[in-house]
Amino acid sequence: MTINEKMKNTVQTFYGNRLRVRVCGVCVHEERLLMVNHHGITNSNFWAPPGGGIEFGESAIDCLKREFKEETGLDIHVDRFLFACEFIAHPLHAIELFFNVTYQSAKLRKGADPEPGSPQVIQDVKFISWDEIAATPTNELHGIFKMMSHPSEITTLNGYFKV
Repeated sequence: MTINEKMKNTVQTFYGNRLRVRVCGVCVHEERLLMVNHHGITNSNFWAPPGGGIEFGESAIDCLKREFKEETGLDIHVDRFLFACEFIAHPLHAIELFFNVTYQSAKLRKGADPEPGSPQVIQDVKFISWDEIAATPTNELHGIFKMMSHPSEITTLNGYFKV
């Protein structure tokens, strides 16, 4: 079984046919956006801001802090809510809440995605320049980047988007 087949089975088992609420952090440092490359979710790379699913009883802020620590090794401060987006592609349905964040301490490192029963999908974690993001094929970026003319606009988006 390939990683894509394993991932499809894992996604169906844990997230299929139910609503998943996620949080994501927009962390900009020196004109670069922190991004995580997930491999195996799509047929190619998939770059997105760090984030993950909120557990029952966990606040969105606590979840975002936990996800950043797990995926990037960074401790963050959550500054403000930016926007929400919705993704529906059977069997998935996700609502994502994006927050502007600043990192407080620790060294950036590639972390792990501890989803139960899933193969490791995090391939890289790095700060990427706006121009590098703009040059990345759109099918390798989170769908929110299709909602703006330049990636740097992610820090000024507000509202609700269907991606």
